[in-house]
Amino acid sequence: MAFYPQLILDALKHVRYPGTGEDIVSAGMVDDNIRIEGNKISFSLLFEKPNDPFAKSLVKASEQAILTYAGEEAEIKGNIDIKYRTQIPQQPAKLLPEVKNIIAVSSGKGGVGKSTVASNLAVALAKLGYKVGLLDADIFGPSVPKMFGLEDARPYLEPVGDRELIRPEEKYGVKMLSIGFFVDPNSAVLWRGGMASNALKQLISDANWGDLDYFVVDLPPGTSDIHLTMVQTVAITGAIVVSTPQEVALADARKGISMFQGEKVNVPILGLVENMAWFTPAELPNNKYYLFGKEGCKKLAEELHVPLLGQIPIVQSICEGGDNGMPVACDENSITGQAFAELAKNVVERVAERNATLPETKKVEVNH
Repeated sequence: MAFYPQLILDALKHVRYPGTGEDIVSAGMVDDNIRIEGNKISFSLLFEKPNDPFAKSLVKASEQAILTYAGEEAEIKGNIDIKYRTQIPQQPAKLLPEVKNIIAVSSGKGGVGKSTVASNLAVALAKLGYKVGLLDADIFGPSVPKMFGLEDARPYLEPVGDRELIRPEEKYGVKMLSIGFFVDPNSAVLWRGGMASNALKQLISDANWGDLDYFVVDLPPGTSDIHLTMVQTVAITGAIVVSTPQEVALADARKGISMFQGEKVNVPILGLVENMAWFTPAELPNNKYYLFGKEGCKKLAEELHVPLLGQIPIVQSICEGGDNGMPVACDENSITGQAFAELAKNVVERVAERNATLPETKKVEVNH
């Protein structure tokens, strides 16, 4: 006897789903892909949700219906698969809907000046006329409050629509939040990974960031749960990796770049920043002393085919500025201020290049 799909469907119309009484063909429970090889017949039954209480009984009823109404020669036992309809999850509301570009600033190891670069980059972008936010995501070593002279700041809640949101602090044209605003600065933050991740999510989703052109995120050094939390929480435009010219720092920078390019993170690398590139005495601005090696970051950038966004020299004022709560980028006439201004311009160009490759990208128009 020859079997064909319609014959099988006609047989299966005799099987009814106990929950509704409707036959399983009319109910759309039979997968259209009925496979027939000689007398061997196989197909799938589709159920709305896992653990349907009638699944096994319907498989047996289907086998019997085919043997009874299509032909006893049918080889059907064990050839019916159970599948579940793909549920289309509702898309959650986009976090930070008014933020156009999210820039992650990271480093493979601590002590390379990552937070200094992140803070001064934010200020330099603001001085270019952009609306800028800065999130201190270095949960266990927050330094933004100190760098901006806001150690005593305690952000408060403000009504926004039907919610109460944290109001970011604002200084030098930069909106900012840090876990340092909410913990004792003299005590170590002893949190497990889950607690730290939840705190970070709250600083992102429960804050009134508003309309921003650039949202700079100062990530912890190395690799951690915080990095995964960030990429799973918001759509990061690209990452900047900070390193010094030292070989040991460059080795860790490689790991940082590898992390962002890995499958679990998959964030574009905007480029590298070489911090502490050389020492320049304030009284001898044309002199360069390469204390930690020369152009190590530049060579790494060339090797990995990523841009070198900037080289930041060591000048006494950069330390004094961070300690006094005034980032050195505030002074455009200083050597380091000029370096951060150049860095900001290069970041803007790189972001524009990346956005140009994306479909339906909205261009940011800024009046300088």
